[in-house]
Amino acid sequence: MMTSTPTVENIAVPLDRSHRRLAEGEQILARPDLDDPELVDPIIQVTPVDSIKRLGTGWRPWFAESVYCPSGNKVEFRFQGHAHLLVLYHAGARRDGETSIDGLAPSRVRSFVNKLTFVPAGHAYREWHETSVSTRMTFLYLDPAKLSRSDGACASYAPRIYFEDPIVCETAAKMRNAIESGAPRNVAYLEALSNVLAHELSCPDDVAHNRSLHRGGLATWQRRAVVGYIEDHLSEQVGLATLAKIVRLSEHHFCRSFKQSFGMPPHQYHVRRRIESAKVLLADRAIPITEIGLIVGYSQASAFSVAFRKITGWAPSEYRREFR
Repeated sequence: MMTSTPTVENIAVPLDRSHRRLAEGEQILARPDLDDPELVDPIIQVTPVDSIKRLGTGWRPWFAESVYCPSGNKVEFRFQGHAHLLVLYHAGARRDGETSIDGLAPSRVRSFVNKLTFVPAGHAYREWHETSVSTRMTFLYLDPAKLSRSDGACASYAPRIYFEDPIVCETAAKMRNAIESGAPRNVAYLEALSNVLAHELSCPDDVAHNRSLHRGGLATWQRRAVVGYIEDHLSEQVGLATLAKIVRLSEHHFCRSFKQSFGMPPHQYHVRRRIESAKVLLADRAIPITEIGLIVGYSQASAFSVAFRKITGWAPSEYRREFR
């Protein structure tokens, strides 16, 4: 159990020997030692601790954790602190489990790929899974001081469990990628993303639900159909004509609507989903990196490495090495 109230200030400290101090005036890059109890207490508590692999990346006040849970494991997550918490579910499902936040009815949803959970600062969050497949999640810790609306309006945040919002997902993914790249030059970009995310997360549910429609994007059933097809054919070449046919649109209309819904063209989305799948596999050291590239659709190891580095800022071997 926690022995002290978590604070944003101590999320990314203390620094261990693997950290380097950057040039004077820059931030301190933190790829922390998550085995250190002084660090683990202020962030997600995991029980049992050896049931997952986790990778923490960032620098104050932005911090992200990538968590991998093997299939067939039982794991529990708990958090309550001064930071907001946004959970991104990239891959996985559970045979059994429950997710709860103070003030909301618990959810026992089994499949949660591409869903989000938001825990406002101060709310108690608990989630447990008996995983049916390998599962990967990202925990974004958001400093309330940074998560402020650029229009000056007072942001009010409500807890939400397993919601779908492609716009929030797109912004959160950009933030995670900027944090994972480990470049202090991203600070201005992260501040801008924080303002955007503050606006998106503070929108009333009915506004959030209708945003995609106002932008002229795909309907809910179309998004689910095309995402489901891409997930089922992740390692294959997926033709634009095939996707357009699934959602009953012309190729031109489909491309435009897809980009409005997901913030990127279909091919780029497909590549990013391949890399997310590769991240899950890389956490399992028993699978050779070359084989992982083949599994996610790259016939050459060099092509896989280039694609992985372009999106994450890491070589596949570096990413695997950082998991603990």
